[in-house]
Amino acid sequence: MTTDTDTDTTAFTPADIRPFTVTIDDAAVADLRDRLAHTRWPVEADGAGTDFGLPLEVARDWAARWSDVDFAALQARLNRFPQFITEVDSQRIHFWHVRSSQPDALPLLLLHGWPATVLEFEHVIALLTEPDDGRQAFDVVVPSILGTGFSGPTRQVGWDAARTAAALDTLMNRLGYANYGAAGNDLGALVARELGILAPPGLLGVHVLQFFAFPSGDEAESARLTPEDWASLQGGTTAQFQAKAGYQDMQIKRPATVGYALDDSPAGALTWNGDFWSGWGDGAASVDVEDFLRHLSVYWFTQTSGSAARLYRENALTGAGYRDLPISVPVAVAVPPEDYRSIRACVERSANLVRYTELPRGGHFAYLTDPDLVVGDLREFFGSL
Repeated sequence: MTTDTDTDTTAFTPADIRPFTVTIDDAAVADLRDRLAHTRWPVEADGAGTDFGLPLEVARDWAARWSDVDFAALQARLNRFPQFITEVDSQRIHFWHVRSSQPDALPLLLLHGWPATVLEFEHVIALLTEPDDGRQAFDVVVPSILGTGFSGPTRQVGWDAARTAAALDTLMNRLGYANYGAAGNDLGALVARELGILAPPGLLGVHVLQFFAFPSGDEAESARLTPEDWASLQGGTTAQFQAKAGYQDMQIKRPATVGYALDDSPAGALTWNGDFWSGWGDGAASVDVEDFLRHLSVYWFTQTSGSAARLYRENALTGAGYRDLPISVPVAVAVPPEDYRSIRACVERSANLVRYTELPRGGHFAYLTDPDLVVGDLREFFGSL
């Protein structure tokens, strides 16, 4: 995947912000299709189901559908919003920047998760920038998390969520925003939490779909856990996540090793990302496969699957995104019922929690599946500050 502006990143100066356009090379598409056509599929054990990973039938079906993707349409979709590139701390940052027509619009930094991309927010940008109900409007900045997508692979060690947060604060300052809010999901929620810890001047508040904090064992804290909290920890969504998230173990411990397969084999990247995207295969029938393949294509053509895996080890080495350090800025947590459950009592251990909402529906990718609910909660939070 190339661009007509991405020619020499060494020519950047710290203040440079340049327009960016995505171009998907025909040669790269042909190579992807050739690799998919020559995939050596494994032999699946009878009765394996989803207990051992993404079922072979699902993988083969999704691979065939990936080969048939209209990549020209994907390119147009990626170029739908104004987008730019800049460089902070020797690392490129790509971002969509969509301004509202409203003069009092609040700048909002939207941070996507893994294995999603900037496309995670394509359905909420219009809702945020041009609300039709007279409510708070936002200027939206959507970066490709450093090490993913069009920000390109990270080329130094040390790019954990805390360093990423500092770089994105620099980006917001560079865009001329004296005040702004931040919101994130998954990996983006880790970065948003670190922004809250950093508490740079002008950060108004942080809204996340997950605040990863677990019971400390303190009796007073445990007494505040609800029956829903205990159910999630003892067999529900949180317990299932911990039991099945094998990708986390590998990406935390040996990301470079798995990165060879992810950046070389489209079938490997598809099944690695697709296992999580489909709820460990159990929700494969309800996945919007075309949508998943659009996100996957971004990782494939930018060759950032290995770099994205590396981010997990970076965070594990420093604790970034999980640290119980004080957050003084206001924090809001929205809890989708079909996702890891953020426990209010555990969030309050370190954060200035001012809003905790249990959404009536939604899973890990609620920005994609239930954008109205997430935007409504986000708007209520920032409108109250």
